[in-house]
Amino acid sequence: MKYNFKNIGKKLGTLAMAVVTLTACNDEFMDRLPQTDITLDNFLNTEQDLKMYTYNLYSFPSPWNYVGDAGTDNQATTSAVEVKNIMISTNPNSVTVSSGWDWSRLREINLFLENCDKANVSPEILAHYKGIARLFRANFYMDKVKRFSDVPWYDKSLKTSDTDLYKPRSPRDSVVQQIFSDYQFASANIKTGQLKGEVDKWVALTYMARNALYEGTFRKYHSELNLTSTASTYLGMARDAARKIMDNGKFSLYTTGKATSDYASLFNNTNLSSNPEVIYAVYYDKKLISSGFWAYMFGNYEACPTKDLLQSYLTTNGTPYTSLQGYERNTFVKEFADRDPRLKQTFAYPGWELVNTSTYAPGAGTYIQSFNKNFTGYHQLKGFINDKSDEVYQSVDFPVLRYAEILLIYAEARAELGELTQKDLDESINLLRARAGMPPMQLQPVVDPVLQKMYPLAEQATSQWQSLLEIRRERRVELALEGFRYDDLMRWKAGKLLEKVSEGIYFPSLGKYDLTGDGIEDILLIPSTQAIPAESEKESNSLGKKLIYYKAGPITDSNATVYLKNGTSGNVITSAGMGTFKEPQYYYRPVPFNEVQLNKALLPQLFGWE
Repeated sequence: MKYNFKNIGKKLGTLAMAVVTLTACNDEFMDRLPQTDITLDNFLNTEQDLKMYTYNLYSFPSPWNYVGDAGTDNQATTSAVEVKNIMISTNPNSVTVSSGWDWSRLREINLFLENCDKANVSPEILAHYKGIARLFRANFYMDKVKRFSDVPWYDKSLKTSDTDLYKPRSPRDSVVQQIFSDYQFASANIKTGQLKGEVDKWVALTYMARNALYEGTFRKYHSELNLTSTASTYLGMARDAARKIMDNGKFSLYTTGKATSDYASLFNNTNLSSNPEVIYAVYYDKKLISSGFWAYMFGNYEACPTKDLLQSYLTTNGTPYTSLQGYERNTFVKEFADRDPRLKQTFAYPGWELVNTSTYAPGAGTYIQSFNKNFTGYHQLKGFINDKSDEVYQSVDFPVLRYAEILLIYAEARAELGELTQKDLDESINLLRARAGMPPMQLQPVVDPVLQKMYPLAEQATSQWQSLLEIRRERRVELALEGFRYDDLMRWKAGKLLEKVSEGIYFPSLGKYDLTGDGIEDILLIPSTQAIPAESEKESNSLGKKLIYYKAGPITDSNATVYLKNGTSGNVITSAGMGTFKEPQYYYRPVPFNEVQLNKALLPQLFGWE
């Protein structure tokens, strides 16, 4: 039986959060504490109490992460993603950008830390649960630092009369020091060998490694912080935390030697409990806690993969796809020929068979890419459960933390520090490539000019920038559409990449096209000025199937059903423009206007925000 401890904790832990205020009264009966009420006086006394309370603190991603790259160069979207709204706005400010300043969760954490010492448990058990609380406090504050940079540090629960409610923002450096003090405590004191779904030492070390890499690279590339000199401290933390996990030997990449399916199996599995790659997962079971039917990443709903992401995948011989002559004009079927096998495990590919039709897609069978306005024409397989049984698709586990990320963190940190060796690559990046059936990476790879143009700052940052570019490619491919891309672009100071309009499938002209790879045409592009004929009048292909008609035109053409860059030819395009990414301002967010009205000490706003 599988348990989602986050949900269980919410149900049980809410009792732990109920601090009951008793009314003063002389009546002995009224003064008596009700046996059914839970207060801080009669709670947090046993290990079970500590466990129930900390369950309530659990906070992990869900399958929504499969659309977590939306609004980046990985995943186009029609939804109102914040950064997209900011970039196209004429005057974004603290009134219009007003979310993220919520501190209720921090109070829950600090309330626990203030009251847990009275529990009748051993020092080791107490330290374990304190470690869990401090892990989630560290994660909470990392999210705040990523968004606002300087924020007030609170390590106690506040009352409405507390003057600290009106304290100023603490400098980023001091806050981050406190964050990593929490991570150090958590990783040193949280136990190993916990029940499935419970936090353990390796979860703490993984978050420490992830966020140390974030902070180290952010400081390195963002000179406006004046913290460049301390970047190596956090890069070293990332390296060392990742290395501890690697050296422990508990985790390894999941592989059965099937390069065409092993990677995909991580994202469509109903039982990840014994998977050696999974450091932490959210476990679902329809009979207990259902994941629900979740197919928002597939078809033409809100999000779709981009051509830019597709072009990042190497060819099967290990050379950049973008080094192929005329790669820009490759049609859909040709794009998938002789590529890194992870591409066909992430994107719906020519000849792919659709089974689960309870989605925004045509019927079952060989799938024909469907087109709609503001979509790329590419469809996402990662996270989509291609199974008709609700017993299956409502019970698929979600991998929150993977060992693959640890290997990527280690390699990147070593390269940023200028310490990378071929042995490091063989123990990290090349394990990922081996699983995918790809040639290994060499220490001094040939520079891909496309990557060099994408990340120009890398060349100035480390003597091993050539290797760093390829490590970034590997990270983008391995973690594609899992919600990492936005943070990566922010920490690498690559926000300008968000200005590029997301593009899709290439069509050299109007006419008939094969999208399934069998050499038989499936769709027909006609001018937007023509009407799509009635079904009985549509042309059939050699299989006797009616062609699917689309009216092609520029994005300004209201008659078009698919937008092409040149009107009657070119890549499918998703928007007329993405706006401007202002540096350094848009790497941060303002404190909401209503908050600074309550507390003027939070001013001034940072980096040009008003």
